[in-house]
Amino acid sequence: MLLEATPPLERELNPWQSADARFKEAAARLGLDDGMRKILSTPAREITVHIPVQLDDGRLEVFTGYRVQHSVARGPGKGGIRFAPDVTLDEVRALASWMTWKCAVVNIPFGGAKGGVICNPSVLSQFELERITRRYTAEILDFIGPERDVPAPDMNTNEQTMAWIMDTYSMHHRTTVNAVVTGKPLDLGGSRGRPEATGRGCLIVTLQALRRLGLEPSATRVVIQGFGNVGGMAAKLMQRTGFKIICIIEVDGAVYNPKGLDVLALAEHRKETGSITGFPEGEDIDRDEALFLDCDVLLPAAKENVITSQNAGRIRAKILCEGANGPTTAVADSILAEKRVFVIPDILANAGGVTVSYFEWVQDRQGFFWNEQLVNGRLEEIMVNSFRDVVGYAEKHQVHNRTAAYMLALDRVAFAIKLRGIYA
Repeated sequence: MLLEATPPLERELNPWQSADARFKEAAARLGLDDGMRKILSTPAREITVHIPVQLDDGRLEVFTGYRVQHSVARGPGKGGIRFAPDVTLDEVRALASWMTWKCAVVNIPFGGAKGGVICNPSVLSQFELERITRRYTAEILDFIGPERDVPAPDMNTNEQTMAWIMDTYSMHHRTTVNAVVTGKPLDLGGSRGRPEATGRGCLIVTLQALRRLGLEPSATRVVIQGFGNVGGMAAKLMQRTGFKIICIIEVDGAVYNPKGLDVLALAEHRKETGSITGFPEGEDIDRDEALFLDCDVLLPAAKENVITSQNAGRIRAKILCEGANGPTTAVADSILAEKRVFVIPDILANAGGVTVSYFEWVQDRQGFFWNEQLVNGRLEEIMVNSFRDVVGYAEKHQVHNRTAAYMLALDRVAFAIKLRGIYA
């Protein structure tokens, strides 16, 4: 389909188009020449594999998987693998490019990559998921490795998935290679502090934003979309720091208490009932309307395209901290800017996960593991410095934070490419 023939809203919701629009704005402001723009905007490698798997009932099924390596100019590719029925190559392309910029924003020596398999984990058994994972790994085996591309968990994958990938890779190499993935179990070379890292990073940058705006955590009302690894952990850490978590939004509904929710009690309620709804210490409200509650911080930590041109004008938060990848479309950026919302863009806000993944990779390669205090201290140092870099860049160039983050990232990657030169 030609881009011109695509309906405007469909173009807006295409993650690759959003990523490309932001790239073009940042590249134009930096004055990058056409050749460098082409290099930075073009994925280095796109791999499509077809994965034959025997299901538990004996049937054979073929699943499609992707691995996109956007850039390896600053180091090995880095990025998660997601399992979902709606995975598309455009989505994986966009996520891979965001990983490039994210790693550059926090100045760690990785490039960007991303992977996905089109499947529905909710209808697959543990054994079927293992077979899909191992065969997918075998198909991309020549393109991953500690020095090439280091996968990690993402949507519907976890530390068990990473253990299967590590084992499959290691069996083919006839030696244990624990640095091939991050997000592994501790007993296989995982890092302390990794499960909390993305949520902790959101907390750190939100605290920095509060300081700039003259707000105190105890007077800060927070709405969080998503109660999984990122949103749930951010909620727990923020409440522990003194924030008032007034609403949690999930796929099955939203629960609201203007005086603040007891996050741990809500987590226990969901564990017992399977849902956040019906929580006795909160009120069930419409999950779509909950995004527009009057609050100080809105933290979308669930999925892409939550804030669009259709609803951005209704956002009432002072600070938008993007815990998810791509929760705001490029078209919505200008609306939020007009409303003077202080945006902490995803490539900064949720970079705590990849930062501690970098720590895990370093520890695996050293064979020497850090305690959690050291992990958290180094994470805070990197996140605080990165926040200051982005906000300083925004002030220097008179642009919004997201544009500043992209400009900073493009500048760093382009500089690395220029130093290396073009091999011919």
